[in-house]
Amino acid sequence: MVVEEKRYTVDEFEEFIALPENTDRLFELVNGEIVEKMPTLKHGIITLNLGGEVRAFVKPRKLGRVATEVCHQMPKDNENARLPDVSFYSDTSRPTPERGPVPYMPDLCVEVQLPDDSLKELLEKAKYYLANGARMVWLVYPEKQLIEVLTLDARQLLTIDEMLDGGDVLPGLVLSVRDVFDI
Repeated sequence: MVVEEKRYTVDEFEEFIALPENTDRLFELVNGEIVEKMPTLKHGIITLNLGGEVRAFVKPRKLGRVATEVCHQMPKDNENARLPDVSFYSDTSRPTPERGPVPYMPDLCVEVQLPDDSLKELLEKAKYYLANGARMVWLVYPEKQLIEVLTLDARQLLTIDEMLDGGDVLPGLVLSVRDVFDI
């Protein structure tokens, strides 16, 4: 849901989300437009299913960090501040900001489709993440029970009966697509 038609800069976006009435709400800045994210229960369960499995794989192997709903804003991009639903970072030597957005992309970005998200919007997010340093993106489509895996040079669509793997980003990680959608 687009909040206003006016084009915003990252600084104006930061002021907007700092307003008291926006404290408990999730917003992204997408090409200068403020967009509110309205997660559903189904979205939350699927996000946790995926994030939990990724973290359970990453933590004992000390492969990096896993987070949810973290704002990423590339330093030279004044029109975007994006919040992947799940993020994986392999390089733990990079700074972990205490406040404000992360100035670099995670290795893996996961987006779980919300009821109002179009396929075009999700693909644009994936392209944005990959163009700015992400190595892999998982687009999750709850209604169709499909997961699309995107890298800079490949695109794969997985059905409910297939397995999702971490590719070069998380080698050895294998998840049942069916289990991702277990709500």
